[in-house]
Amino acid sequence: MTVAGRPGALAQLLGSSRPLSWINTAYPFGAAYLLAGGGVDVAFVVGALYFLIPYNLAMYGINDVFDYESDLRNPRKGGVEGVVLDRRWHRLTIGAALVTNVPFLIALLLMGTLASAAVLAVSVFAVVAYSAPPMRSKERPVLDSMTSSTHFVSPAVFGLVLAGGDPTRTALIALAAFFVWGVASQAFGAVQDVTADRQAGIASIATWLGAARTVRLAMALYAVSGLLLLGAGWPAMLAGLLALPYLASIAPFRSLPDEQCETANAGWRRFLGLNLVTGFLLTQLLIWIGWGG
Repeated sequence: MTVAGRPGALAQLLGSSRPLSWINTAYPFGAAYLLAGGGVDVAFVVGALYFLIPYNLAMYGINDVFDYESDLRNPRKGGVEGVVLDRRWHRLTIGAALVTNVPFLIALLLMGTLASAAVLAVSVFAVVAYSAPPMRSKERPVLDSMTSSTHFVSPAVFGLVLAGGDPTRTALIALAAFFVWGVASQAFGAVQDVTADRQAGIASIATWLGAARTVRLAMALYAVSGLLLLGAGWPAMLAGLLALPYLASIAPFRSLPDEQCETANAGWRRFLGLNLVTGFLLTQLLIWIGWGG
């Protein structure tokens, strides 16, 4: 229900949680938990549900509250890439994030160990610190990309530790490659917002390096993530090939002037689609590995 043409609370909360991205945090947890020896048990279900919705509501909802001024200037906001969260719903969004997160966090803490609790604490801290003051790491170039990558890698680390899995060489290489991939993805994602962020006085890796250099850095990092996986052994090393479509997708923007930064949105939309395709291919590879390669 809307008032004066403005979306209501439920629509804003749903949009703020970025439904298209829910799988990007639930999948790493679930895959790592199962590969580490866990089964489809209570811990798996609770963890998957937590990283599917409440975690994303906290991550993106807090971001939308504290990025309100820059979002107003951002032409890509208002669809699948994020809403402009009406100011009247800011307090409700923070409250909803707390109410939905706390019960899951308590349950996961009770089901886990001190080690898994430490990983979960890092994960939640990164979610809050990225957008909320005083840390607000999204305004600290380089740290912004590293914190954002932690948002997606930490659920996988948590799944591994919660299941009691051993940190094998293959697992560590895969997590390192995933982290580098995440840094590259956040950096490229920031390119399209250079103008909006500068107008709002927000610093980022892209406002610091400029559009073209940030794209080139992201290309290099995608290449590194793929090369890292070569050391994961057969057949896990095949996952390294999945970095190539991302590298090719952003290559056309390698000389992008800052004034035309918004055209990088086409590459970002391809990125969102690529995630679905590579996620499917990665799943097939993981099934193969699970069956003994």
